[in-house]
Amino acid sequence: MINNLLSFLTYENIYLFANWGVIPFWLLLIFIPQHQLTNFFAQSVIAPLLLGFSYAYLSYLIYLDGDIFAGFELYNGLDGLYSMFANEALLLIFWLHFLAISLFTGSWIVRDSKKYLIPKIVTIPSLILTYFTGPIGLVVYWFIRIFFAKKISFND
Repeated sequence: MINNLLSFLTYENIYLFANWGVIPFWLLLIFIPQHQLTNFFAQSVIAPLLLGFSYAYLSYLIYLDGDIFAGFELYNGLDGLYSMFANEALLLIFWLHFLAISLFTGSWIVRDSKKYLIPKIVTIPSLILTYFTGPIGLVVYWFIRIFFAKKISFND
């Protein structure tokens, strides 16, 4: 049974499950940010844990392959980054990293918008941008937040 499960956990399947798996969390954040379901699922540790388990599993597979730092050329310029992403496992790990951080950021935007009484309809564009572009959505939200909070704060 475990061998069947492990043979099912291919890079492609993990990628598909992660991509499709975060969408319900984002839909909760966008459409019903104040609801208890959103609070329980999208603003809890559930999604990061699931992505974290996948991240840990992929790290374990890389470890089993032998040289854990083979192909890890993150700081050797764009050519090094390009060659590093030629390794499917490393590419997928960084994609899971992006999904987790973006979802965390979207969840923070929803919590923070409650604190400053920012209407849901105003936060929707920044949430959508965060889902697709990460930091751009955060910057857009920050400008919206300045308007509603009536202050500029870099460390709230």
